[in-house]
Amino acid sequence: MNVALFIPCYIDQFYPRVGIATLELLEKLGCNVSFPMAQTCCGQPLANSGHEDDAVDAYLHFVETFSTYDYIVAPSGSCSYHVRKHYDILEQTKSVQHVRSKTLDLPEFLVDILEVEKLDASFHGRVGLHHSCHGLRGLRLGSDSERVVPAFSKIRFLLSLVEGIEIVEADRRDECCGFGGTYAVHEHALSVKMGQDRIEGFTSKEVEFITAGDMSCLMHLEGIIKREKSPVEIIHIAEILNHRN
Repeated sequence: MNVALFIPCYIDQFYPRVGIATLELLEKLGCNVSFPMAQTCCGQPLANSGHEDDAVDAYLHFVETFSTYDYIVAPSGSCSYHVRKHYDILEQTKSVQHVRSKTLDLPEFLVDILEVEKLDASFHGRVGLHHSCHGLRGLRLGSDSERVVPAFSKIRFLLSLVEGIEIVEADRRDECCGFGGTYAVHEHALSVKMGQDRIEGFTSKEVEFITAGDMSCLMHLEGIIKREKSPVEIIHIAEILNHRN
């Protein structure tokens, strides 16, 4: 299949290693991956700030850029969700419908399309798993599935295929980290307090790493971790799934 890799703005600018890990992982699993150089933002920041009308040009450009690919894969639940759910304001041409239906978050693509059952990956460490809101509530990555896996979570299932990893869940599995895009700017004090609570939920269990499918959540948590000089490291799920000790 012909797969296009969409790399969100913040990953492109601040965490390119996550994009590289995603590309390498997909290629290891046999995908023919392209990186369309014309890609820009999916338009989510404008829409989240209440200016969705101004995001339409970005939406249309996204559709034009990716409409010829079988699938569009992103290491970001929030961007994937935005394309699928918010591009409903466009005229629903065949191209728009195709892009909306075929834009998938990385765990969705690996589990639902590639039906991955094993990975050549190893990662030794105690890893706290944060379920980002867009993935958990929007894409339903943590909902029940027909697969015979108790309390099925696509992200947890993929991590369970990694040799040597110790996965740790927070007591409140569905708790928000407090980022919320521009929410972290307009309500920064509350956003930071929520992030501190989330980190405490993991550090109390002596994790060495915190992982998630959304680098935006991890970016928010990393800022707090660095300010508080905590030894905990953040790492995107793609980096773990692509890792080999």
